[in-house]
Amino acid sequence: MRVLFVSGSLGLGHVTRDLAIAAELRRREPSLEILWFAGPPASGYLRAAGERLAEEAAGHADDTAHVERIAGEFGANIARYTLSATMAWARDAVLTLRAARRYRCDLVLGDEAYEAAILFSLLPRRRRPPFVNMYDFLGLDAASDRLTERALVALYNLVWAFCNRRLSAGEVKQSLFLGEPEDIPERALGPFLPGRRREAERFYKFVGYALPFDAEQCLDRAHLRAELGYGPEPLVVASVGGAAVGGALLALCGQAFPLMRRRLPDLRMVLVCGPRIEPASLRVPEAVDRRAFVPDLYKHFAVSDLAIVQAGGTTTLELTALRRPFIYFPLEGHCEQEIDVAARLARHGAGFKMRYSATDPALLADAALQLMTTTPSYPPPAMDGAAAAAEAVLAALHRASG
Repeated sequence: MRVLFVSGSLGLGHVTRDLAIAAELRRREPSLEILWFAGPPASGYLRAAGERLAEEAAGHADDTAHVERIAGEFGANIARYTLSATMAWARDAVLTLRAARRYRCDLVLGDEAYEAAILFSLLPRRRRPPFVNMYDFLGLDAASDRLTERALVALYNLVWAFCNRRLSAGEVKQSLFLGEPEDIPERALGPFLPGRRREAERFYKFVGYALPFDAEQCLDRAHLRAELGYGPEPLVVASVGGAAVGGALLALCGQAFPLMRRRLPDLRMVLVCGPRIEPASLRVPEAVDRRAFVPDLYKHFAVSDLAIVQAGGTTTLELTALRRPFIYFPLEGHCEQEIDVAARLARHGAGFKMRYSATDPALLADAALQLMTTTPSYPPPAMDGAAAAAEAVLAALHRASG
């Protein structure tokens, strides 16, 4: 059996959990062959992990570069991005279908593969490959009062609801939600559309959160610190993921560093720039440790006394599972980060939310120093979603091939 895995997220947000799900699939079905369809930087991460990409992946649009071009200093309007990326999405959808047919895949598995969902929903059932798509939020929201943006959001949510119905058509739930029902608000998808949670409960199977590591194995922080080359000094780790949008946030962290050192003279700060920000481009004090891509970043989070991050769904979920104090800055205008991720973190009691445009180095330094003295007390959330997702995918695969 062969599966085409479409890792459709921007940056590196989802590719690590996709690999965790792939590992669970292979553990349960050793003969399963997995091909990948992804764009940069996820495609490079997959190659480094020894995975095989479909030849069509060479034509995948660089969605991350596109969002970097249209983003502001620390903002990224998701509706504007979706509109401007429509043509690239259409090409990617055609390439996905072409790869599925050429390699004779028994199933297409997508992680937020919206473009494939739209195309497949338009095709007659007999002409589309069996398809399972995974989500971790449902529905866009307008980030402003602009009429055009509100109209676009309503249109996109209407298309989303249409795809749910076309791809399910009364059968066993083919879409998976990587989270809990409470992660989805009760508010309607749009005018004359149903409530979001009711929509999800009707069409999605909830499988829980998926992470590429076991948080229980990170409890020995002293051992991990020695493994990673850290000493006993207070440690702050700042990371902005796989896109270049967060360079301004890293610079802000560097500006706060001298203010924090007045209170903590032995403080160490590590700025993780990711694959798309050149560390030397950051104008920060020499004492600040600047790094490019860091493998197994979760280990550095686990030993930190504080993390400072964007509000990426995966990164904040990792920190929640590790139960570390952290400050998160949602990209302004990015409705998923500003609304959905922030609501999930508030429900779990994790993280401290700040706004980049309203934060100066002194304010960040004060908040960071205060949080470094706290110990999270919330219970760790269940993180067995990779195994549950693999079980659901294999069930769909066996239905399709049997």
